[in-house]
Amino acid sequence: FTVLRQRVHVRISIPELSNTTVFMKDRERVQNILQSMMKAGSNTLQVISDFDMTLTRFAHNGNRCPTCHNILDNSKLISDECKEKLTELFNTYYPIEIDVSRSVEEKLPLMVDWWTKAHELLVQQKIRKDLLAMVVRESNAMLREGYQLFFGHLHEHSIPLLIFSAGIGDILEEVIRQAGVFHPNVNVFSNYMDFDESGVLKAFKGELIHIYNKREGALLNTGHFQELRTRPNVLLMGDSLGDLTMADGVQDMENILKIGFLNDKVEERKQAYLDSYDIVLVKDETLEVPNGILLYLTGNK
Repeated sequence: FTVLRQRVHVRISIPELSNTTVFMKDRERVQNILQSMMKAGSNTLQVISDFDMTLTRFAHNGNRCPTCHNILDNSKLISDECKEKLTELFNTYYPIEIDVSRSVEEKLPLMVDWWTKAHELLVQQKIRKDLLAMVVRESNAMLREGYQLFFGHLHEHSIPLLIFSAGIGDILEEVIRQAGVFHPNVNVFSNYMDFDESGVLKAFKGELIHIYNKREGALLNTGHFQELRTRPNVLLMGDSLGDLTMADGVQDMENILKIGFLNDKVEERKQAYLDSYDIVLVKDETLEVPNGILLYLTGNK
């Protein structure tokens, strides 16, 4: 009887897992991971997340929300000619990015091409650092509903949030800052702009991070992960299959629970997501499920 009670304990404790947007290939496995994580305690937990379309909304009121790159692409800082070229790049490469019939190996060089060309176009625009905050403010960028609870809860419990993004770090940080949730426990690994002494964009810093090499980004930052060795339980959140390797830098991992947001092309991609993520959230613009899980893991439910 006790075993039976333990088994249904998780289901009772996290009502959000019964939401209509939630799909799981193996519900029992999810429950076992959650129970194991809860027993270990929230001081052993870290959250590793993608940003665009994972922490931010995919759409609002039927309109697509912008990614970090889109925020710049659609702004007054970019010429019409440059906008056209960036749109052409998107129309060429986005279908490749989400094409489940192509292997990651096949997509890799193409994603590098896309990001490199886009960054070169942006550098030509001589973007001024002091205008970035205005650009973010004027955009339709939105964190997912429930973000205050999500960021606030992690901060309150001193749980590190590592954000790996193929977007633009300067824009990403500004979105979080303007939402009032850029707490000290948040660490961002992304593509950062390099400005000259007069505050004009001259290049992008360091190694290019694109959608399929976040694993390398994770491994390059193993020094950072080193500090987190006492946190072997990982909640991973992403919206693409490329996000699944973000936790590869974590050593001595005990448990990982992978939550995937399936925002687009649902029928074509649903099976691949169910095979890869433990929990798949279909067209869910909220952080309800991650919040429910965090409340459970920190003993607040």
